[in-house]
Amino acid sequence: MYKKILIPLDNSLTDEAILTHIKPLARLCEAEIVLVHVADGFAARLQEQLNLADSEEIVNDRAYLESVAGQFKQNGFNVKHYLLKGDPVDSIVRLLKQEGCDLIAMATHGHEGVMDWVMGSVADGLRHKTCVPILMVRGAKAKDS
Repeated sequence: MYKKILIPLDNSLTDEAILTHIKPLARLCEAEIVLVHVADGFAARLQEQLNLADSEEIVNDRAYLESVAGQFKQNGFNVKHYLLKGDPVDSIVRLLKQEGCDLIAMATHGHEGVMDWVMGSVADGLRHKTCVPILMVRGAKAKDS
């Protein structure tokens, strides 16, 4: 079935929905897990060009990815993790091709109407730029949403 599952993470509580959901499927398929977070802020996008030190956000994102990867490893999964910088959709599509993943599994925020347009949608962008199946699990809404 699936041999390599790409899981985009945004370092929020929303991630828990897909992380919980994907483990039984990955175990059933004996799939490798590829975790990715894409930092897309101004400093992250220009870090290398401007020779900037890691921001607090980058340091936190790296620690988060390593923690999640460690949890998968402790449960016997083969896992890789990547902290990328730039446009989330384009970065994820490049990694998908580079790693040869055959499923994208991600949590969605469930924005509606204008919020979806304002916030943008990585899920929607991936849907238009990839041909691999995408498993989307809606994460819990924030209390103030």
